[in-house]
Amino acid sequence: MILKLNSNVIPSSEITSENNYFNRRHFLTALGVGISSGLLPKLSFAQSESLHYKPRVITSLEQETSYQDATHYNNFYEFGTDKTDPAQNAHTLITRPWTIDVEGAVKKHKTLAIDDLLNKFPLEERIYRHRCVEAWSMVIPWIGVSLKKVIDWCEPTGNAKYIEFVSLADPNTMPGVKLPLLHWPYTEGLRIDEASHPLALLALGMYGKVLPNQNGAPVRLVVPWKYGFKGIKSIVKIRFVEQQPQTTWNIANPNEYGFYSNVNPEVDHPRWSQSTERRIGDGLFAARRKTLMFNGYAEQVSHLYTGMNLKQYF
Repeated sequence: MILKLNSNVIPSSEITSENNYFNRRHFLTALGVGISSGLLPKLSFAQSESLHYKPRVITSLEQETSYQDATHYNNFYEFGTDKTDPAQNAHTLITRPWTIDVEGAVKKHKTLAIDDLLNKFPLEERIYRHRCVEAWSMVIPWIGVSLKKVIDWCEPTGNAKYIEFVSLADPNTMPGVKLPLLHWPYTEGLRIDEASHPLALLALGMYGKVLPNQNGAPVRLVVPWKYGFKGIKSIVKIRFVEQQPQTTWNIANPNEYGFYSNVNPEVDHPRWSQSTERRIGDGLFAARRKTLMFNGYAEQVSHLYTGMNLKQYF
């Protein structure tokens, strides 16, 4: 599947090569997942169907942010408030073993291990534009699984209208959790229809590599039409609920951080404008870029908010 913006033609040079696709084996090994003989038929089937399966989904033709910038300039408040703190401090995070509890309005409570994510759902590589509420942006190639497919596996009941995500909050490995910076554990939420959109991803890697600790290892949420703080990291719980869940930044400051958190250049943050952005890697003196509605994904997602006042529900 290739999702295109404004009918842009995707050059063949942008499609992941067959060789890179089959490096999935190395990706699995790096995560500590052995490739058993039971998995070999699946890999063989993927080879035979390689012409019909496109592992890279192009949703941005812009130059990718460098791996160095994407992994050394980011927010992860559990490891500090400065943009460089996560890269310096997140080495303490223990990511194996790791499980995600599935709770709430589902047919049966389940536990989803990292091995389950890798073995039950196909890995995909997707290039997404990202926009942070602090008015900076990046373009990152993520590796992950479709959130919609995970939702279907969880079997939510008809009462489930929202999904609440919960991060790890371990004061022994996360120094920021010891401080009253935010309401711990970090929580985020989406409506079911938002979470079921094809663009929503549970990321396990980036740039062809296993997800670094500072970027939310071993599994994080990626929702490219929303501001970056919706991309909850190090997820340990997925809860299906009927009522709109509370979210960390909305609890901290509801006047600045709404539940929906869609990129909307017409809604300024109370302390700065959201109409333009600074692309990390452009240089200090580069011209700022115009912020695009829904971060440039309006064609794909605007129907989710038909009839909503997007200045009121920001």
